[in-house]
Amino acid sequence: MTDFSYERLMALDVGKKRIGVAVSDPLGFTAQGLEVYNRLTSKADFEYLANLFQEHKCTGLVIGLPRHMNGDLGPEAKKIMSFGNKLGSLCKVDPIFWDERLTTVQAERVLLEGGLSRKKRRQVIDQLAAVLILDNYLSFRKLN
Repeated sequence: MTDFSYERLMALDVGKKRIGVAVSDPLGFTAQGLEVYNRLTSKADFEYLANLFQEHKCTGLVIGLPRHMNGDLGPEAKKIMSFGNKLGSLCKVDPIFWDERLTTVQAERVLLEGGLSRKKRRQVIDQLAAVLILDNYLSFRKLN
């Protein structure tokens, strides 16, 4: 009998108003969109996301890190790193910050090709961006 390790990851696309959330399957192979969380207060945001992490029995946290096209980190990336480190501490894991350049553009393109209206795209784009971040991370990990 093969002993599979359990590794469900949660990925976040953190924005100023909304946070897209995705999780991997229990074996850490595929990414599925979970929801779009509408931000409230910092305390409420951390509490909600930490509870979601626990509820889905996640063992790792992947957070999209916005970089400039030249790879540099800007002020927004530093805020997200601070956010991610605090959430990671609450979840008792070290967050993995993953380059999210162009994931929102890619998500927008997928949704446009799917014929979604602007209103519907706005409702799911952050979730799809989180799925793409997690999928990119999982693909990278499979290669290494």
